[in-house]
Amino acid sequence: MATNLTPQYHEAEEEYKKAKTPDEKLACLKKMFQLVPKHKASEKLQADLKTKMSELKDEIEHAKKHPKKVGVSYNFPRQGAGQYLILGAPNAGKSRLLTRLTRAAPEVAAYPFTTREPYAGMMDWQDVKVQLIDTPPITVDYMEAYVSNLVRAADAALLMLDLGDDDGPFLVETVIDRLAQVKTMLVGAKPATQDDYSIQYVRTLLVANKIDLDGAQDRLDIVKEMYAAKFPVHVIAAEHGTGLEDFRDAIYQFLNVIRVYTKQPGKPADMTAPFTCPIGSTVVEMAAHVHRDFTDNLKSARIWGSSVHDGQTVGREHVLHDRDVVELHV
Repeated sequence: MATNLTPQYHEAEEEYKKAKTPDEKLACLKKMFQLVPKHKASEKLQADLKTKMSELKDEIEHAKKHPKKVGVSYNFPRQGAGQYLILGAPNAGKSRLLTRLTRAAPEVAAYPFTTREPYAGMMDWQDVKVQLIDTPPITVDYMEAYVSNLVRAADAALLMLDLGDDDGPFLVETVIDRLAQVKTMLVGAKPATQDDYSIQYVRTLLVANKIDLDGAQDRLDIVKEMYAAKFPVHVIAAEHGTGLEDFRDAIYQFLNVIRVYTKQPGKPADMTAPFTCPIGSTVVEMAAHVHRDFTDNLKSARIWGSSVHDGQTVGREHVLHDRDVVELHV
């Protein structure tokens, strides 16, 4: 007998994987327990969830009784269509990329460790925005403790590589290894199955920067040999803007989301602020982004889009497409 977990359960499970504090993890587990189907095939899963909730409650209670000093930490609420962390070794061009793709103005200089704390900006893509967060460099000797938490919470990462440096291709391996040591794995695509849920797989684009410098093409050949099978590789020169428009498209498309617009009965559609949902989302899943009560109360919807007749009435499980206009009926 199959467990038949719902999309809502898998969404809660993804939130659990990204949760950073015991309280956040406990809230996600409670949600997962509520959503898991209650039958014989799910008994082991229910028992595992109860065990994890019990352990987290003990951990939270212990922390209240024995508080400990902690170092600096940062929290960036997700904004726009998705959130990216920009990662790399010193002088890879992370901050320059942020200034080229957003209106953010972090300090940019031609010496290592200019970036000492994370810095966020919003990248425009057509009628949506994508959040990009610059981070301090990662080396074999040092990585800020909070960086892995930021990476684990993000939708994806941009891993930058310096094509102007003979060591550039190999310094990227250092970044990958340092994060792997704290169970944060940078990958081009997430594995189909996962046994160890303490490991967070983060989808990553490899950004080969400074293609305009001497010897960069030869180093790019090495990069492709080392990493093309692991990551999508994008070649740019952030300083001069080479390849940035195509890369801007790639950043948005890698999120695997669609834009959905809403309208009220008898009124024009609001085409200025679309909701973004994962590709394959249904009407009821999109409705939850509008208001959480809609998940239970939604009866039907009217759709205007490429896959339906204008104004066609559809059910809760109708799969949406990019740029659909939705009129929700509760």
